[in-house]
Amino acid sequence: MRRAVFLDRDGVINRAVVRDGKPYPPANLAEMEILPGVSNAMTALHSEGWLLIVVTNQPDVARGTKSVAEVESINQYLQQVLPIDEFRTCYHDSGDGCDCRKPLPGALLAAAKTHDIDLSASYMVGDRWRDTEAGERAGCQTIFIDYGYFEKQPQSIRFRVQSLAEAAIIILGK
Repeated sequence: MRRAVFLDRDGVINRAVVRDGKPYPPANLAEMEILPGVSNAMTALHSEGWLLIVVTNQPDVARGTKSVAEVESINQYLQQVLPIDEFRTCYHDSGDGCDCRKPLPGALLAAAKTHDIDLSASYMVGDRWRDTEAGERAGCQTIFIDYGYFEKQPQSIRFRVQSLAEAAIIILGK
């Protein structure tokens, strides 16, 4: 079986747009900025054999404020410049009843089945409670990047860090 690092997108790989203490995705590709240290961290993880799978909620599509094409342009750019093996994007909103929207673990479980991933040997890295809860429900170890957002905080996490670079150090055991 393989090992994976599941990564949230906005706030983990690229800078989230913070308004009133809450994070939001960039409006478009022009507004998207990869966070410092992300490229090196992801390259180090990938070179050590970790699958890198981005699991991202993008409910603005269901809400009608963003198109699938706008979300996909950001995903495609990130996949071109970073060693990302796969994107699992949920376009649903909370009331849609899908199992792929974090905090439900459906996207992680589906990726595990597709790629023969040992979830207990894998990690979920995120900057919001929904990310870490999805990781816990899937049986992964969880790493919370704490930006001090003014919103619900995770109930329990394995590690608390300030960046993906710090998370990679933990995952790589260095």
